[in-house]
Amino acid sequence: MTETVEVDYISPRHLAGGGDPAWITVPLHRACGWEYDPDPLMPRVVLTSLDKTSVLRLEPNVDGQWWALHHTAGTGQADWYASFGARTPVEIIAGFMDALTDPTPSEKAPSDPFEPLRQRSWEPAPGAPGLVSPDGSAFVQRLGDELDPGAWFVTTTLNTGRPVWQARFGEDTPHRLISAFTTALADPQPVWRTSSPLGLATLDPKVISRQVVNVPKAHVPAALVDRVLALAARPDAPTVHPNPPEPPAPRSSRRR
Repeated sequence: MTETVEVDYISPRHLAGGGDPAWITVPLHRACGWEYDPDPLMPRVVLTSLDKTSVLRLEPNVDGQWWALHHTAGTGQADWYASFGARTPVEIIAGFMDALTDPTPSEKAPSDPFEPLRQRSWEPAPGAPGLVSPDGSAFVQRLGDELDPGAWFVTTTLNTGRPVWQARFGEDTPHRLISAFTTALADPQPVWRTSSPLGLATLDPKVISRQVVNVPKAHVPAALVDRVLALAARPDAPTVHPNPPEPPAPRSSRRR
């Protein structure tokens, strides 16, 4: 008899909780060749791109910006940053990171990060510049104006107004990358979570839809393997060792 495990399929995806950080860290290392800091004495993960222009740090603070990416641009270009709260679903962060590491970026990517949201019926937020999700729990805005544009903020809250997570993008972050994030953010497909404590799910039955499905236990780790293989198969992807050591997941410095 095949051993099964309960999996929760949750929507809207932006309220599903953070998920397993390995969904980001393992593909970066195994499919994209990013190097990681092997220091086992620090409760964090640091990954650096092959060309040394991008550094991703994971600092284990479930109530703060757990993920922080800093990119050093070339001569005549501005550096930029992006950060994501601990409860930002890894599937949405993956939209951003997969676009960043894509060796052959699509020329058809939306240049306006708001456009993927409009296509999913996000509407102008009352009393504030930006767009709000149909359920009212997610808000995307850009500070400044057309003459002096500023940073981007994506904020998710529960009905009580309690913040769940926030993503921040520096004013010079390429729009195609922010568009990849907003595309993943607005995707109506649910995301799945197991009972792992790294899920950090909100699981508030008043604001989410949750469907419990029993799946073969082997399917859970296989999903990550399939993701790594798909990214490694992209045209012009770097050649990396198929089975290098995997970076550890960050450990929380706080009790939950």
